[in-house]
Amino acid sequence: MRTAARALVLTLAASLVLPAAPVHAEALSTEAAIAAEAPGQARDRLRDWLARADVQAALERHGVAPALAAQRVAALSDEEALALAGRVDSAPAGGSVLGAVVFVFLVLLVTDILGLTKVFPFTRSIR
Repeated sequence: MRTAARALVLTLAASLVLPAAPVHAEALSTEAAIAAEAPGQARDRLRDWLARADVQAALERHGVAPALAAQRVAALSDEEALALAGRVDSAPAGGSVLGAVVFVFLVLLVTDILGLTKVFPFTRSIR
């Protein structure tokens, strides 16, 4: 029992003499936690995104085969995968052209009313 007590005393004495490693803690924001994402996780998110039916339909509309896009994602470096995943996350959702159509309609309506164009038969020019 004396050797066990002696070992314990020496261990405690050594822990008092040796300097402790400094410890630093701080709050981690959500953005920093997302930015600290592992490249493998980013690549998995990109693969999941490419597997969606609406994304594959959009790729085909633009003349890109979904299988080719998946091969390109697999060939990305870790930094490129993280950057692309960040861009996909920050892209606006929806992608509707409704706003553009309404804007064009209003512009044509105003130019018809001003007499600059004659697109709509239901308008009357102020001239």
